[in-house]
Amino acid sequence: MHNQPKFYPQRGSDFYADGRSVRPQVSATIARSQLHQDSYLNTGFLNGKEGDSMPFPVNETVLARGQQSYNVYCTPCHSRVGNGAGMIVQRGYAAAGNFHTARLMTAPLGHFYNVIANGYGAMPDYAAQLSPEDRWAVVAYIKALQLSQHAAQADIASGVHVEPLDSITEREGLPAGFAYDWNLPPTAVKGTPNGEDYVIPVGTNNPLATSGGHNPDTGPSNRVLTPASGNTPLLENNASSTAGAMNQQK
Repeated sequence: MHNQPKFYPQRGSDFYADGRSVRPQVSATIARSQLHQDSYLNTGFLNGKEGDSMPFPVNETVLARGQQSYNVYCTPCHSRVGNGAGMIVQRGYAAAGNFHTARLMTAPLGHFYNVIANGYGAMPDYAAQLSPEDRWAVVAYIKALQLSQHAAQADIASGVHVEPLDSITEREGLPAGFAYDWNLPPTAVKGTPNGEDYVIPVGTNNPLATSGGHNPDTGPSNRVLTPASGNTPLLENNASSTAGAMNQQK
């Protein structure tokens, strides 16, 4: 098999008249999986600008898929609540984008898709890991995270069942306070020379200095719905609020 006749990539060949082993694409053909009939689904752009709509309806199945993909690929940097204070950031990696800043709260949906597909600053692209549909599912989940961290009592629809997070924690057999802030153990390694959190210098040419990077210590605190009276946090029993409640952990 080692000596079998075959073409080597990017090497010449005397088999074809043009001397190339790699053959040009056949005219008027499209490679498998590259048809891309729905341009917006595959690019996030409309008329050359980042669009601000989903290419398909969002339901609980889409949000659940988005949550799954987000937890796998995004939480190490952006954290479970999307405040940019993920575990590797807290250990010295470049600060990640905080989804709860004014800039990203108002960013069009196509912007998040574009960043996932093509990367941004220190963030690599995830085009190989996430299909276009999964990228949009993550985008939908990011919007649910933004709502979960900025929700108010008025956001709860009339007739929707609400229950305390403490009750959910107890029912699931989790430790008390599981849904609240977690602190790093004293043995955690920051990865910086002084052992402190990594802070991006302001006024430098570092693109992250103006692209949503932030000091994890200054990010928004985790928040949950709180009733008008009393201090027991609430959970709205639908996809958006469930996403927020499930992600009060980093």
